[in-house]
Amino acid sequence: MNLILDFNFEGKYVVIVGGGAEGYRKNLSFLDAGSKILVVSRKFLVDIHTLHQLKKIDLVNADIRDAEAFVNGLSPTPDLLVAVTNDQNLNFRLVKHAKAAGCMVYCVDNSAISDFMFPALAKIDDVKIAISTSGKSPTMARVLRKRIEKLITKEDLLQIRLQDYVRPILKQRIPDQKIRKIVLCEILEDVHIKKLLRKGKFDDAKNLALDIAESFQDKNQAPKEV
Repeated sequence: MNLILDFNFEGKYVVIVGGGAEGYRKNLSFLDAGSKILVVSRKFLVDIHTLHQLKKIDLVNADIRDAEAFVNGLSPTPDLLVAVTNDQNLNFRLVKHAKAAGCMVYCVDNSAISDFMFPALAKIDDVKIAISTSGKSPTMARVLRKRIEKLITKEDLLQIRLQDYVRPILKQRIPDQKIRKIVLCEILEDVHIKKLLRKGKFDDAKNLALDIAESFQDKNQAPKEV
């Protein structure tokens, strides 16, 4: 069974073998993750050349004939090797030797030998939702991604900001984690806060959320009757 995990590739060294459209898409994914990227190919898409000119990635023009020698010659050894050429046999050999060298691997045309898959990713502001069909239908995964993106509203995004604002304040004021959770749920479900967020009145929603938090704080600190 596959798990959908959110790997942290920030600062990781990623080697992408393949300079076509799929290689370009993988470049964008790892640039967004903050990775250090080297792209190796005989030919490069214009968009990949543009990323290089902007000094976002490194390029090496090479015709790889010996996959083992290529992998062993990489210095430093990459954290991840991504094989996205149009040669299925080359992709397999690259991944095989990269695994032997201790790298994580991804093969565009062979999910069975890859360490992970790229799910269709719906990304709206701070929200990321991964949709995977376990490799059975990438096209359907993209269709579902577009549907889900339409479901996320401005109110949802502001509620995330509000929860992020309130949580550290609650940690300072209310030591009991269970009570903090109740407060956050109360803020989440409050109809007046929802109405304010729907209208884009974030500061007013913050003030009301703090009032709710203060009311719980007062209850929590009230002396017990003897």
